[in-house]
Amino acid sequence: MKITINNKEREVSSRTLGDLARELELPGKGVAVALSGKMVSRSDWDSSTLEEGSRVIIIKAACGG
Repeated sequence: MKITINNKEREVSSRTLGDLARELELPGKGVAVALSGKMVSRSDWDSSTLEEGSRVIIIKAACGG
């Protein structure tokens, strides 16, 4: 299915945010995810369903100064 991740359309096989995190090999810590403009806590990723056209924003923490 096609969804938008960080403003780029992408074809994915994932059905939940948890599946998407595994598909994209996101790190276990330092990542925040929003679905349709609302932040989703990591504990809710596996129950947050993706649909055709879903909009996902992924923010990764970065170190530096």
